[in-house]
Order: sequence, then C-alpha cells, then structure tokens
Amino acid sequence: MTGIRLAAPAPGWSIDADVVVVGSGVAGLTCALRCTAAGLRTVVVTKARLDDGSTRWAQGGIAAALGDGDTPQQHLDDTLVAGAGLCDEEAVRTLVTEGPDAVRRLIATGAHFDTDPDSGVIQLTREGGHHRRRIAHAGGDATGAEISRALVDAVRAQSVRTVENALVLDLLIDAEGRTSGVTLHVMGEGQHDGVGAVNAPAVVLATGGMGQVFAATTNPAVSTGDGVALALRAGAEVSDLEFVQFHPTVLFLGEGAEGQQPLVSEAVRGEGAHLVDADGVRFMLGQHELAELAPRDIVAKAIMRRMQEQGTAHMYLDGRHFGARMWEQRFPTILAACRSHGIDPVTEPIPVAPAAHYASGGIRTDLRGRTTVPGLYACGEVACTGVHGANRLASNSLLEGLVFAERIADSVTAADRRVPAAPTEPATVLPLISPDDRQEIQQTMSRGAGVLRSAESLADAADALEAVHLNARHEAAGSGKSAEPGVESWETTNLLCVSRVLVAAAQEREETRGCHWREDHADRDDAQWQRHLVVRLTDDHRLVVRRTATAAFPPVVRESLPKEQHQ
Repeated sequence: MTGIRLAAPAPGWSIDADVVVVGSGVAGLTCALRCTAAGLRTVVVTKARLDDGSTRWAQGGIAAALGDGDTPQQHLDDTLVAGAGLCDEEAVRTLVTEGPDAVRRLIATGAHFDTDPDSGVIQLTREGGHHRRRIAHAGGDATGAEISRALVDAVRAQSVRTVENALVLDLLIDAEGRTSGVTLHVMGEGQHDGVGAVNAPAVVLATGGMGQVFAATTNPAVSTGDGVALALRAGAEVSDLEFVQFHPTVLFLGEGAEGQQPLVSEAVRGEGAHLVDADGVRFMLGQHELAELAPRDIVAKAIMRRMQEQGTAHMYLDGRHFGARMWEQRFPTILAACRSHGIDPVTEPIPVAPAAHYASGGIRTDLRGRTTVPGLYACGEVACTGVHGANRLASNSLLEGLVFAERIADSVTAADRRVPAAPTEPATVLPLISPDDRQEIQQTMSRGAGVLRSAESLADAADALEAVHLNARHEAAGSGKSAEPGVESWETTNLLCVSRVLVAAAQEREETRGCHWREDHADRDDAQWQRHLVVRLTDDHRLVVRRTATAAFPPVVRESLPKEQHQ
C-alpha cells in the first residue's frame, strides 16, 4: 500500500453498502444489476448523470459470435492477431466463449439491436480485423446509446441506489491493507453536497478511459483517468498503459481542434467506405489483406504515413457510393455530426485523421476482475484483463465490459461478507496540480506520446511532465500551498499521474507493437519485448516499472518486485 491520497476535505457524510460500483457505463451498470439481483446492498457512483459515460458514445456495436458459421474460436483468432502477441489467451477465450450468452442476457435486460425486418434475426456487420460479420448494432450507429438506455432503465426499475455528479477521490484502506470503501465529492446536483464516503468491503472501478490526457480525443470530458490514478495511489499495479489506441477515422475539424472530437465509426468502412488521399487514391490497398478493414493500429499508421508523404493534416473517407438512403438509415448519427460541421458524406468525402480513442491497458486484474489490492476490482476500459494485448480489436470493448462485469459480480457475491474495518490515515497527501496546467499536460502528451513516438519526443514529454510534478511538490513543501482542492485540480492531478505512467512505459518499450509506434524502433521485437510492463507508485511518488519474464501476466498477488526500474 502506498498511503497516498489527494488533498481534500474530510468526508462529511457516509453511506454503508456491500459493494460500491464507480462508473455507469456498460461495465459498471451490468455489475451493479447483477450484484443487486444477488441481494447485495449496491451503490453506483458516477461522475455525471447515469447515461453520460463513454458507453453512450459507442457507434459501431458489440462483437460476438452470433452469426451462422461464426464460432468463438474464429473470434479468438481475430482478437489474438489484433493484439500483436500480447493478449492473454485464457482471457480472450473467456471473452469469446461467454460473450454470446452475455449479449443475450443484455437483450433480455431490454436492449434492442437492429434486426432483419423479415426474419427478425440480429443484423451483423464487419469492422476492422474481423473476418466475419459479428458486430451487432442498434439504431444504425447508436449502439452505445441503446445499451446505456436499457441498463439505466433497468437500474432505475430495480431502485439501485445511485450517487450522480460525483467524482471519486480515493480508496479507503484498512490496517490489513483491504478495501473499505471510497471517498467522493458530489458536484452540487447530487444527493449530498461536498466530500463524503461510501463504506464497503468491495469496490468495483468501472470509470472508463483516460482520453482527456491528449488534446484531441473521441472520449467525453469525464474521461480523465480517475480510476487508474486512484488505483495507483492505493498501491495497485497497472499494465500496458503505453498501448493507447488512436482511432483512425475521426472527423477532422482543423489542426488546432481540442477536446472531444466526432468519431466516424469503423462500421462505415465495414459497409464498404474507402480511405483515399486528396487525389482519390485508395492507399490501403496493398498495405494489408483486409485493406481498410485492417486492425486499427495498421490503418492509423497508414494514414499517418500518407499524411507525412503528402504534407497534409488529414485523409478522406469516401462513402458517396452509399447513397442518401443508406447514410440516413445506417449511419444517422454520423451523418448528422458531419452535416453539423458543414460536411455532407452523401456528396463529398469526409476529412479524417487519427485521434486518441481507447486505452488497451489499465489496472491489472485476473479473470475475476481482482486487482493487486484486496477487495478492489476493475472492469471495462479502466482495467487490463489481458484481452486487448497491444491493440484492441474493434467492438470488443463493450463485450469485455459485459463479460467481466458479470464475473466480478459473481466473485463479489461469493466472497465472505464482512463489515469494513476503519480505514487507516494515509501517510502522505499528494500536492494538487493547478487547473492552469491542464492544457500544457494535454499538449505535451499530444506532441510527445501521440500516434508517432520517439526517444526524443518521449524524453521531452517526460521532462515537461516531471517539471509540472516537481513544481507542485516544491510549492507545497516551500510555502505549504498547492492548488485549492476542487474538481478541476483533482482532475488535473489525475491527468498528470496517468500521463507520467504512459510516458514512462512508452520510453521503456523500445519497439513498435500494436498501437505503440516508435519511429526510432520501427520493428516488432518478440525476443525482447513480447512482455508486459507493470507499473506501481511508491510512497515518495516515484514510478516503478518492471518487465514481466514472459508474455503471460504474473498472478494478481502482492509480491516483491525484482529488477525494478525507477522512473
């Protein structure tokens, strides 16, 4: 245990529960519903409204072997190829074999997927890296919104206790090193005001991604890496954080565009849209057997190379041959987003460029969602189950959230019930980072740790981030002052924490693999780097990075960490 916490007021109110689930996407709400059905006192804490997480933004769909002729083995094979040698095969097998029934249970919960009007069979499409049509979608390109609607309705129907507009702060840990709940801050419109606590022997982190560490991302504003940062402060290990997936086709809004950018789903390419340059040349032909449907890292790299060759800031996605009716019926959300920015996909190609999209790594877990801190679980994008390896296969994320959330709920239900012991007082308080530094952190990450990385770019990023970190510590030590506690300073502190981990891991991995692209180490090196990088935080705020001995994850137990490297 590290004994580090954010500077924050002491909790002024508390709730007692058997389990607290932090996050309200597909992973969090699936887990909460299953725990509630098992009779556990369940509390859901979410940063905005129940339906404001990353799930609602998912356009493409959910992948599962539901179609005729498709099998879990074929789904497994495609996932392993996309993961570039770092997937945990047992985790992937769990995903693909339990996935179809998990989707059917989601349908039973109330989610409606698009079906053939004559047969009533679920319509399936293809996305990058899939050799079969196995992507179920809803509302054409509004799958996430439909899944979120169904789960939120079910949570409300079951009267699951929720705390909305609440930023989770830190894990509460007892003297034996076990989880005893979380502290959180309710932002003015929730059930309580200010900082409080949920006391529970089991905490499930389903806080989503960390795309806001970059200047431009497809992630919503709430995706500031809070779960990963909390876990690190609590002593948990994180892994594979260098593997950030940049979605290849994000609507290009200009070189200075920042914040959440509109996504152009991979399903558009799955239906036959072509990537072209300004001359109309399909540059993916000959790059990969699947051309535009190659795994995302390959497509993103091909786009970046073509941009470099031609000195342009974007490429184009051409779906004019779809016609107006197909755009209106199959991709109404994307059509509306493009037209709102003055682009009509029916009559012109869509300008696209890669942007930060998905964290393949996260808090290290086993197949039951357990982390290296007893009583702390993680699922969804915040977790690293080993499913995604070095590059997530398209539409596996919603499925991972479903499958592993159910497994966590079963594990929590089967665990011995206990009354949480009184939490210990953390040894150190982490100086807060000023919200004024947020943009600098994001610009630093985009310049130095974006799609293209090198020793020089990463060193520059590491130095800039370290300067922000040390400045905050020196100010706190010298004058006793740091940024005032509040949502913006807590978020900025979390952003700096996860940025430092990402850059440290990216510096260490001297190869190109999956969505980690080192210009100065252009080749994949299985002999040296078919390994995972595991990172933890020490009491004095240092990052400890170790390389695993093999491609397999070590067991999720607390153990000595040999051959540590301090970053």
